[in-house]
Formats: sequence, C-alpha cells, structure tokens
Amino acid sequence: MDNVCEEEVFNSIFKSNSKTVFNYIYYKFGNEEKAYDAVQEAFVKLWENCAKVPPQKAKSFVYTVANNMYLNVLKAEKVRMKYADKSEKTSNESPEFLLEEKEFKEKLDRALNSLPENQRTVFLLNRIDGKKYAEIAEIEGVGIKAIEKRMHLALKTLREQIDGI
Repeated sequence: MDNVCEEEVFNSIFKSNSKTVFNYIYYKFGNEEKAYDAVQEAFVKLWENCAKVPPQKAKSFVYTVANNMYLNVLKAEKVRMKYADKSEKTSNESPEFLLEEKEFKEKLDRALNSLPENQRTVFLLNRIDGKKYAEIAEIEGVGIKAIEKRMHLALKTLREQIDGI
C-alpha cells in the first residue's frame, strides 16, 4: 500500500496540490509571503505526520493545516486583499482605452475587496483557478449548496458595484 512517507508519494501529493493550496490561502490572506509560509508549513506538517495520514486524506490534511495557520494569523491581524499591480505593458492601445482598463481594474479590485472573505475565496477559486463547486466545497468543508449560495451572492454584489459585468 502507498504511504505518504514514501518520497515518491509525498512528491506526487505536493506537485498536484501545492499550487492550488497556495492560491486558496493567497485569496484569503491577500499576501503571497503568508500564503507561501502556510503552504510550506502545511507540507512540513504532512511530512512530520506522514505515517498517520493515508494518501487519500493528504489533500484534505494539507488544506486544513494551511487554513488553520491562516485562522491563527487572522486572529492577530486585520486581513485585506491586495493585488500586485501588473507592470505597465507597452501597448498599441489608445490612452483612453488604457485609462478605462485601469479604472475598471480598480473598480473590480474594490468590489472584490468589499466581498466577505468566503464569497471572495469561492469566486476566485472558481473563476481564476477553474475549480468546480464540488472541489471548492471539499476545500472549504461545506456543502455544494453553500458554495452555490456564496457564488450567487458574490456575483450579485459584483454586478451591483460594477457596470458592464
């Protein structure tokens, strides 16, 4: 039987889950460094507990550890979503178009920041990472109906705050 303590099995779990765990925590923290730390911590804990965690439970274990680390930090500080401003690209677009695009991005950032954390996380996991509702429900530890409700509310809020969505 496969065992998480086997390097090949551990590496496989890491490769198939680390990026999504990172994104999941990043969407909650809004901080790349903290998300990176949470992923590192989660996989270190998985390795330390490899004999106790069956491979089929490893994904859930890693999400839980990373999320718990997030919750501990949340107690200590106020969390606010930030987006790295993409470096200005040279473009053939008109200055008016570029200004409209920048204003739209700022509106979208403000609207996303105004969402409750659980709605923002569901929205970003679905729309940016392409996760299905069932996967998000598993990650969040809730039912699919709860995810559908969060997404509905997120979309409703975004539509109200941004013209053209």
